[in-house]
Amino acid sequence: MYIQLNGQVIYYERTGEGSPIILAHGNGDTHKIFDNLIPELSKKHTVYALDTRGHGESATAEEYHYNDMAADIAAFVYALELEKPAFLGFSDGGITGLIAASMHPSLFSRMVICGANLSPKGLKFSERFSFRLQYIKHKDKLLALMLKEPHINKYELSIISTPTLVVAGSKDIIKKKETKKIAKYLPNATLRILPGENHSSYVVHSAKLAPLLAGFLR
Repeated sequence: MYIQLNGQVIYYERTGEGSPIILAHGNGDTHKIFDNLIPELSKKHTVYALDTRGHGESATAEEYHYNDMAADIAAFVYALELEKPAFLGFSDGGITGLIAASMHPSLFSRMVICGANLSPKGLKFSERFSFRLQYIKHKDKLLALMLKEPHINKYELSIISTPTLVVAGSKDIIKKKETKKIAKYLPNATLRILPGENHSSYVVHSAKLAPLLAGFLR
């Protein structure tokens, strides 16, 4: 299905019945990364899986900023008149979820933030260096986004009272201290570092999050 938000055409798929939950993917991905998780969530929830602007079947954007993506998420909630949906965001999706919640403190009932960072320096140096080399070669605007943004501060986290599950892999490309910082400054956060998992292994084409979510979303 398609919806126009903030002058941008956004594609999404709706699955299941029950309390609503929004899924937001990472940089360069599409909603299809959640293909193994959606069937589990849709047993008890109405799942809205989005292609963020410039990804998948959504319209290409002239430029990319996390604040714009966050505004799209909020506009989606209001346009569909969703009643306090839960939110799950992976990587860039987690970043946009944090920004959306700081802008609209009562937007979500619960949040699950996976592999997010507060600034580019939250990425391990080797990863930033690799992304910088790729950008020099390809001039990809989505790579530029990761190198220049986000810039989320402690205050913006402190005003988010939404119960939040902060998740990362023990082998993540995000610095462990960055993940811990997010959990520290969110007033109502639970931290889970998953042993043996990398940045995407527990999310992309995986249902490994299902047991964690079952208890948290209940």
